[in-house]
Amino acid sequence: VQLQASGGGLVQAGDSLTLSCTTSGRTSSVFAMAWFRQAPGKEREFVAAISWTGSNTIYADSVRGRFTISRDDIKKTTNLQMNSLKPEDTAVYYCAAARSYQLPSLLLQLAAYDVWGQGTQVTVSS
Repeated sequence: VQLQASGGGLVQAGDSLTLSCTTSGRTSSVFAMAWFRQAPGKEREFVAAISWTGSNTIYADSVRGRFTISRDDIKKTTNLQMNSLKPEDTAVYYCAAARSYQLPSLLLQLAAYDVWGQGTQVTVSS
């Protein structure tokens, strides 16, 4: 499985932005997809996850109600719709795939994911 993230950019506080993660290769092995982010000087943190079927989603408290994760089987993308962006959302955003079953609680952890895409920068100005 290969992942390609796109859609980052520079926006103002309150704006919206949509990130996309295009998957290719042997996607039949994927159990779940997720977005993480890493701000300068900080550890990479969980943002949102979605099961491969799209039936289950999980969000970090900091983004719940503002961000929406979804999957598009036709375009083979996992998308992150980000609304009401804040300066503290500024980070490099990474998409990731888990290729084996994981307990829902473990999907918030980096170790659950074994395939990572390159990051895409999101900068929110105040």
